Amino acid sequence: MKVAKLSRLELTETEVDQFTGQLCAILEYVEKMNELDTADVDPLAHCLPIRNVLRADVPVESLGTQRVLANAPVRDEQFFRVPRILDEGSGA
Repeated sequence: MKVAKLSRLELTETEVDQFTGQLCAILEYVEKMNELDTADVDPLAHCLPIRNVLRADVPVESLGTQRVLANAPVRDEQFFRVPRILDEGSGA
């Protein structure tokens, strides 16, 4: 409930009960996993033998302001104009 308040989520009592049950089930599963002997198991970042597939980090010329903003729905000089998502009392 504290996380919901910090996240500014408005949950009904039914939702709180439902999510509490789901969270308890997840925590019980984690506890069950903790019972496994993993002493001889190497840690994995991924279960498949994959490698980093990023492109080479080579500097290239930027697109420039005019080209980037060419398809902007709304502009404010050299900036994108976006709708306000936080109200005055949000503290952000």
